[in-house]
Amino acid sequence: MTYLLALDQGTSSSRSIVFDTQGRIVASAQLELPQIYPQPGWVEHDPREIWRTQLATAREALAKAGLAASDIRALGITNQRETTVVWNRATGQPIHHAIVWQDRRAEPLCAQLRDSGHADAIQRKTGLRIDAYFSGSKLRWLLDNVRGARAAAERAELAFGTVDSWLIWQLTGGRRHVTDVSNASRTMLFNVHTNQWDDELLALLDIPRALMPEVLPSAADFGRTAADVLGGEIAIGGVAGDQQSALFGQACFAAGMAKNTYGTGCFMLMHTGSAFQTSSNGLLTTSAAQVSPALAASRTAQPTERAYAMEGSVFVGGAVVQWLRDGLRAIEHSGQVQQLAESVPDSGGVMMVPAFTGLGAPYWKPDARGTITGLTRGTTLAHIARAALESIAYQSAALLLAMSRDAVASGGAPVSELRVDGGACVNNLLMQFQADLLGIPVVRPACVETTALGAAYLAGLSSGVYQGTEELSALWKAERRFVPTLDRSRADALMARWEHAVAQAALAG
Repeated sequence: MTYLLALDQGTSSSRSIVFDTQGRIVASAQLELPQIYPQPGWVEHDPREIWRTQLATAREALAKAGLAASDIRALGITNQRETTVVWNRATGQPIHHAIVWQDRRAEPLCAQLRDSGHADAIQRKTGLRIDAYFSGSKLRWLLDNVRGARAAAERAELAFGTVDSWLIWQLTGGRRHVTDVSNASRTMLFNVHTNQWDDELLALLDIPRALMPEVLPSAADFGRTAADVLGGEIAIGGVAGDQQSALFGQACFAAGMAKNTYGTGCFMLMHTGSAFQTSSNGLLTTSAAQVSPALAASRTAQPTERAYAMEGSVFVGGAVVQWLRDGLRAIEHSGQVQQLAESVPDSGGVMMVPAFTGLGAPYWKPDARGTITGLTRGTTLAHIARAALESIAYQSAALLLAMSRDAVASGGAPVSELRVDGGACVNNLLMQFQADLLGIPVVRPACVETTALGAAYLAGLSSGVYQGTEELSALWKAERRFVPTLDRSRADALMARWEHAVAQAALAG
């Protein structure tokens, strides 16, 4: 048998999964990743903990599967995007904690860029809005605020990377400083039309080019692991940011196919093929996972060299359940939330907008703050828990409605089916409510670990395990379809209430 190893480095945990060639899980391991909150609005990780936990889970997964490095055909990496790491090239040590994608400390710089009239030019080149969410502004903060960082960067002594680059550096013993197009496209420094770092954007943010990693397609040769890391050399053949990897793992290869990942945040992507489209409804354009031209020429039915997706990001998705557990102490562990929410027939008029770190697409209100409205003397923790769970579906529904409007405006059709994955998609109450709000089927795959699966598939493509995306499409199977049952007028009324609550959250900021 040939096996593929996927490293899935997320915001709250590091995981490793061994897949067989049919996309079935053979073994997995997971470790929680500690969060660091230095002050309100700031979120950090220790890069050394990222590496320690990821390496430990990779070794554990191989041990559970009873496999050696020689049994693994290739390794794929998928990662939390935008999270920013800078390290010393000579020592391999980070110069500061990683600044996590949720972190808002760079908002003043972003406001300055917006006020200076750079928004349109940046969106034309990158597909992104100016926001502290993206890596470029975080990198600029590190250069400006870590003692000696800028001078060291100008002497080419430092390396910048998103989490994939940091892991590859560690895996290869410092031999490769690389990233892929999907991660690069989330920096606000990468021209998605040319697939290159943009000199004008680097100059605008005052980023020395020497910091930047080499950019490769998502299925390509990223190097080989050092022999002492996993007990032998393994080819690193696939890399993609977690959301593009999930789109790939969901077999959404054709324009108009969409998926939503329910993780710490929620991330909805719709493939737009080789067409770069700019949203009129608050969404982003991003690079989808791409295959190298040389590889595409040797395989059949591969994605084109350029592949794009429309994306909407919810900053607080499943993290609202963590808040119920750790902040409100309404539950002891996350798995209790469905039982608590189902103990009441509805939210009792309670509406929660979990804008703990502002609101992302399609609203883009960085100063919004979390609110709970509709409280009465009859409100219980169960009503609040249900409202918290439903907030995930409301935010995702707002994304899909915006996405469908963009699709229709560009001559396409509204999204007709939503494929779902991520930890919270196992919650049947949430998935049914999502289908009811959207009015289209919500489809959960047999393997919900599609983020890791996408990385494995990319590694399999680059190493010749798979010959094309048609083969991968045949492997995808549905586990359950949630069909809408709610009257459309009632669904529209609920969405109107949601939008009113969002307006109140914006005022709270």
